[in-house]
Amino acid sequence: MRTGTPRGLPLRPLVVIFLGVCLAATDWSRPSAQQSEQQQPFPRSAWTAVAHGAFTEAESLARARPADDPEAAAVLGHLAARRGEYEEALKILQPAASNAPLSTAALELGLLHQELGRTDAATPLLVALMGQASTARDPDLLARAGRAAQVLGRAQDANSIFRSANVGANGYPGIEAAWGNLFLEKFQEAEAVRSFQSVIKMDPRWAPAHAGLAWALADVDPPAAAAAAMKALEIDATLDSAHLLLAQLDLDNSRPEAARERIDKVLALNPQHLDARGLLAAMAYVKGDRAAYEAEVARVLAINPRFGEVYRATADLTARNYRFDEAVTLAREAIKMNPDSARAHAELGMHLLRTGDEAEARRALERSFSADAFNRVTYNLLMMLDKLEKFTVVEAGDVVVKMDPDEAPVLKEYAVPLAQEALKVLSAKYQFKPKGPILIEIFPVHDDFAVRNLGLPGMIGALGACFGRVITMDSPTVALKAGPERQFAWQATLWHEIAHVITLQMSQQRVPRWLTEGISVYEEALARPEWGRDMEVPFALALEQGKTLELTDLNAGFTSPETIALAYFQASVLVEHIVKTYGEEKLGTLLRSYGEGVEGDAALTKTLGTSMAQLQTSFDKHVDGRFGALRAALRPVPGIKPDSSATELKAASALHPKSYGLHLAYGKALASSKDKAAFEPLERAASLVPVASGDGSPHAVMAELAEQLGDEHRAAQEYVKLLANDDTGVAPARRLAALADKIGDEAAALVAYQRIVEIDPSDAAAHTGLGRLAMKRAQHDVAVREFTVALALGPTDRAAAHCDLGESLLAKGMKTEAKREALAALEIAPSFERAQELLLKSIQSGQGQRP
Repeated sequence: MRTGTPRGLPLRPLVVIFLGVCLAATDWSRPSAQQSEQQQPFPRSAWTAVAHGAFTEAESLARARPADDPEAAAVLGHLAARRGEYEEALKILQPAASNAPLSTAALELGLLHQELGRTDAATPLLVALMGQASTARDPDLLARAGRAAQVLGRAQDANSIFRSANVGANGYPGIEAAWGNLFLEKFQEAEAVRSFQSVIKMDPRWAPAHAGLAWALADVDPPAAAAAAMKALEIDATLDSAHLLLAQLDLDNSRPEAARERIDKVLALNPQHLDARGLLAAMAYVKGDRAAYEAEVARVLAINPRFGEVYRATADLTARNYRFDEAVTLAREAIKMNPDSARAHAELGMHLLRTGDEAEARRALERSFSADAFNRVTYNLLMMLDKLEKFTVVEAGDVVVKMDPDEAPVLKEYAVPLAQEALKVLSAKYQFKPKGPILIEIFPVHDDFAVRNLGLPGMIGALGACFGRVITMDSPTVALKAGPERQFAWQATLWHEIAHVITLQMSQQRVPRWLTEGISVYEEALARPEWGRDMEVPFALALEQGKTLELTDLNAGFTSPETIALAYFQASVLVEHIVKTYGEEKLGTLLRSYGEGVEGDAALTKTLGTSMAQLQTSFDKHVDGRFGALRAALRPVPGIKPDSSATELKAASALHPKSYGLHLAYGKALASSKDKAAFEPLERAASLVPVASGDGSPHAVMAELAEQLGDEHRAAQEYVKLLANDDTGVAPARRLAALADKIGDEAAALVAYQRIVEIDPSDAAAHTGLGRLAMKRAQHDVAVREFTVALALGPTDRAAAHCDLGESLLAKGMKTEAKREALAALEIAPSFERAQELLLKSIQSGQGQRP
């Protein structure tokens, strides 16, 4: 989840670093890192020293100035404030600000008053500075005006002022960095990244720019964010914003001890650091240490009695831990202390959305938007809610499903009963009835799904999300628009998210990610075997390459783009191992133990009598037993060239009879010449890796070869085998459907049509095919459903579609409804004999009464 930057971080440490500028005749068009601080004009020399972490040098430069120099006072006041010596900073800044109300000292004083909750003292100083923007030409003064406008909540003015200031900055990094922080505050991450990268290009040693870049990357690429923060600390080992970013990442990776070490480094320099103490309070709350939480809150409020951010930050961390109801309560506390905080209202709105209270969420978001119309997240969420209001709503027991009105006629026939089935099956299995209603929202546009979850577009690769009582997901339309490479089993996604409903609620929203994700993937495979097979080959390859995760690092694996897919599957294998070793009942006990407040290894020890590190040994044995043969079959044989001939491959496969790759390559070489001898090595390859799927897999190659040789029955058999392991193969399913209809193989046709509608519910022909097969099996309810959907999709032959539906209704004894369909068909085609016959049958006896 998204929280952005801690209040004032990295904003406040940058305030005077980039604003204390002096436009002497120095040429700033070259990288400033090539110039020493002493070669630069004061005060830029001092602020550059601060940006480089050279604080002693910055202080020396300031003290060398005349005693009444307000720019020197600004530097000294800033240095005192960063140490937490707030009263000393005020003593330094107040006289200078009085004498020079448009100086950096005045800005720094206004920001310090704001930091300490003294808004009445801060506002006049900031308003005076911002008021100079209309007439000022000096980039220094413009930059100060821009920062003042930003703090006053005038984001549009700030953006315009920073743009003007940057034009005349002659390459000084500080103004561009200020602009980047404005973008970061308003969730314009792409613009922020560009600004910070521009600063780093001008001066690679500008530490706050590296920290700002880290915050901008934190949600999309945590490893890159961590690297940027570490680079900042290489330059300035005390930089608070970098330490707090790393602390946040540590918390996301379930490493609270490491996070505490980072926070302690911030407090070592400044024991009164509000954001650091606020994060400590949040950590104590999440841990359940109420005494420590209240003590930290008291310390914070003693420094700034109006610091509602301590509650907002606690709400944020609580929400990051999926405890959204508590986050709502905490966010309301933040608003009580600071009713005008646009950010607090915005985050309350986000938390409310995740509890399913969309009406209250809208009210909170509108309140935020009225105060800050330039917050991208708030705007996005309100636009998304406008779209949701037009969705079709289906209520069925404990399930409420919202769908795009264009998709609802089809999706409701599948999503609603599937959600009910999943809830029923999983509730019985885990002996737990979740609190409802369960709100499920299915979006035909991926960015709308992303905004519903995080307030921003993106979430590339994500298909669904669960917040406990709320599920959001892409509809199959998203994948169909993206192309064949993006197909996904949307029904598997829905089942996966329903499993999260169970595990999150059973654990009081405290289950670690490895366990909740592991159970969801595990339950997918139990529900439909083909749903759980797409990662078996990649996992076996990762084993062979030594790239699987240590169990103690499993949670962290979910935060890296490189390891997230592996982490999902490995977690499911771990759950499988726990069930086989300790039993399903223990799995439920483990979930409940987290809900009782037991954490980490303590929960494993309490319920299973082991720790994660100790579990590694037995897990490794389980993995070897399950994947050993697959791993060996996938092991590459050295010395084999890509262009090897069929003769060479035949000889090599004879020497290595358990090599999947060699048998597959040999079979493909023969198949390329339409040689039926290819079946033997391809069958051998399929036996070595039964779960292989995709266009180049053994069964796919054999199906194509059989068609080329005119053996349509064999081709159909191979497609059926292929689809048994491929839950997203819509192209082979369509090919199978055509073959099955041609040769009259109803069993194969059923497999084909079911797979097509699972992936592409908008395929009217597949629904019609399923309906006709159901009629042959006297499954009249299924037939009515399929023909209803087919008709809703607008088939080419609407008259025939009405007859299909009418005949299925008649078979159920629903004569009035059947007559209606017959008349609809005749309206389209008055001489259609099938429709005429249907009409006669529907009126032969009774007056449309149901038996």
